[in-house]
Amino acid sequence: MHVGSVVVDLVADVPALPPPGGDVLATALRPTPGGGFNLLAAVARQGVEAVYAGPHGTGPFGDLVRAALAAEGVTVVGVPRAVDTGLVVTLVDATGERTFVTSPEAAVGVTADDLARVLPAPGDVVSVSGYGLLHPASRDALVAWVTALPPDVVVACDPGPLAPSAAPDALDAVLARADWCSAAAGEVAAILASRGLAATVSGSPAEAAAHLAVRTDRGVVLRAGAAGCVVVAPGAEPVTVPGFPVEPVDTTGAGDTHTGVFLAGLLRGADPVAAARTANAAAALSVTRRGPATSPTTIEVTGFLGD
Repeated sequence: MHVGSVVVDLVADVPALPPPGGDVLATALRPTPGGGFNLLAAVARQGVEAVYAGPHGTGPFGDLVRAALAAEGVTVVGVPRAVDTGLVVTLVDATGERTFVTSPEAAVGVTADDLARVLPAPGDVVSVSGYGLLHPASRDALVAWVTALPPDVVVACDPGPLAPSAAPDALDAVLARADWCSAAAGEVAAILASRGLAATVSGSPAEAAAHLAVRTDRGVVLRAGAAGCVVVAPGAEPVTVPGFPVEPVDTTGAGDTHTGVFLAGLLRGADPVAAARTANAAAALSVTRRGPATSPTTIEVTGFLGD
């Protein structure tokens, strides 16, 4: 059950970012669902039931989002809002690296009314995005709802790049309830810095992940890009899970793919290290494809690992 936001990415493929005041010709320009859609599609393609409990708008972008969710078999529990779904301008350069510009509407997350429709059962996983903590109204509703969830509901939080500095107290409250934190290496560093702990970590991904796991008393998955990830299960030592070498063409949505496939693995009964290895494979495959929601299916991941 994802309580983050699905947005529309307006993706432009460019040779390089233009200088200030400059211009550049894109080789392609396309609108496509992104944000929380990447994670939901990753979960659904692993054969796990996925539910979208976040906002969606009334208008062409909202229609695009709902059609894409339906095509993936994702259940939508919220009702459309009077405004359209938010837009994110995504620039992808020749190296596959992406740069975002986000519309204000995309940062407006769930409300208390939205969350009242979300009824997780024991063993379900609730996925929380740090982007939902950036807008005061959604932040207050989300923190109150997440912290009141019963202990038999698994909570996973992806803090994103902005929440560690923009909403540190709210993020701390969510992490205090979360069973798992899945974050990029830079995001883990930002969380530690917001707690005044950056100077105590040498820069080793395993050490940073272990430090965050100890401080939060929760499981941690530190995503390290092509290097793979570090997994620290609650009460366990950090385990480095190597990545898979590929030639990337577009890294958009790779972190969401990794998180979605990792959570799907846990729901299917895999141990955290095995789930992380599958997530590494899925993320590696995803960056060889253009677009944000490029997570592979279970069959594709199994074939990749077999090869």
